[in-house]
Amino acid sequence: MARTLFQGEPPEEQIEVCPVTETQNIIAGRWKLIILWHLSKQTRRFGELQKLAPGISKGILTRQLRELEDDQMVHREVYKEVPPKVEYSLTPKGKSFIPVLDIMGEWGKKHLNWPDS
Repeated sequence: MARTLFQGEPPEEQIEVCPVTETQNIIAGRWKLIILWHLSKQTRRFGELQKLAPGISKGILTRQLRELEDDQMVHREVYKEVPPKVEYSLTPKGKSFIPVLDIMGEWGKKHLNWPDS
């Protein structure tokens, strides 16, 4: 079911958005699903995430993590120590997305000739 945004606007300026579109807006980005997948397993530090996603630049990883944080999918914990320590984990909203990741993994195994694990 779609919902109307900007309900106070004239009808021609109202926008209808469906839940799939809203979800896609949150997970859009080449690396976001990979980040969420790795965080679904455990809390990670920035360097760990970068190693787990070969090919991602520091800038892109930073941007994707900030967007996930803005969308309340990821929590960033900064520890006041030297050198600074920052850890990333899933929020309750992010954890609620784990079943979607699991289903995507099952779909991939079934349709992409992936060996059983």
